[in-house]
Amino acid sequence: MQAEQITCLFAKNIRRLLEEDKPDYDKLYEIRMRVGRPLFLIYEGGERFLRQNGRCANGTPYLVTRQDLQETLEYVSGYSMYAYEEELRQGFLSIQGGHRVGVTGKVILEGNRIQGMKYISCINIRLSHQVKGCATKILPMIHKRGHVYHTLIVSPPRCGKTTLLRDIIRQISNGWGDIPGCNVGVVDERSELAGCYRGIPQNDLGMRTDILDGCPKAEGMMMLIRSMSPKVVAVDELGKEEDFQAVEAVVNCGCRLIATVHGGSLEDLCSKPLFEKLMRQQVFERYIFLSSREQAGTIRVVLDKEGRSCM
Repeated sequence: MQAEQITCLFAKNIRRLLEEDKPDYDKLYEIRMRVGRPLFLIYEGGERFLRQNGRCANGTPYLVTRQDLQETLEYVSGYSMYAYEEELRQGFLSIQGGHRVGVTGKVILEGNRIQGMKYISCINIRLSHQVKGCATKILPMIHKRGHVYHTLIVSPPRCGKTTLLRDIIRQISNGWGDIPGCNVGVVDERSELAGCYRGIPQNDLGMRTDILDGCPKAEGMMMLIRSMSPKVVAVDELGKEEDFQAVEAVVNCGCRLIATVHGGSLEDLCSKPLFEKLMRQQVFERYIFLSSREQAGTIRVVLDKEGRSCM
């Protein structure tokens, strides 16, 4: 990841601190700015805040100012915040490089509909990470004789499920070894998988992948089936009831499905009624469980639809 691409997003005072600190951007997940609070760097194994005297333990924590937030928003929006009004209603902006800028502040309502946000008090820049090849060892467990298994990736937050899904999509789309690639349809509701910026994917999801960016998962899955003839459909973070109805439609039409969900175990999934139904029907043929015990993306176990280990 290019340090210059990240530092140029920030106000000049914070840019100077980052240039002096030289954080490891390949292991950095978030940079969080709150007005009147320290500037936090969130890593895989924890967090720390930037000090005015570099990494000196006795240095004074740098406290973020409202001017820092305003200047940073101007940079990330290219001085055109009005162009991002629709995205701001969702609480985030997608920017070049596939990174996501989350914001909080005073929400502007019209009836029950969010119209925008003002008095921004926090900015959280989530850095997009591509780890090409991270899915290589898992592919033989979810693919056999040209057949991709319906697969669910399960992990707690920030354990690498989106990164793993991204590389699975890329390799299935491109093909690997002597396995030919196939058409993959991606519904990227929160712009995290492809990281589209003005419609152009910033992350590599493969040469045969079609992306619906910013589209609700349920509607998007049906749109792809009707219009793009995908062999595999991929979505991140199933959760709503309509998502599960669309899952059944994808499976019944002959497409293969790869999805993710927050969770830590089969017991966690069984406690959720919508998942319990899919598990009872044995819709998913593979369950990949991740942990961050060693590092993000660590594969803890892969189970088949009967709950038996495939490793």
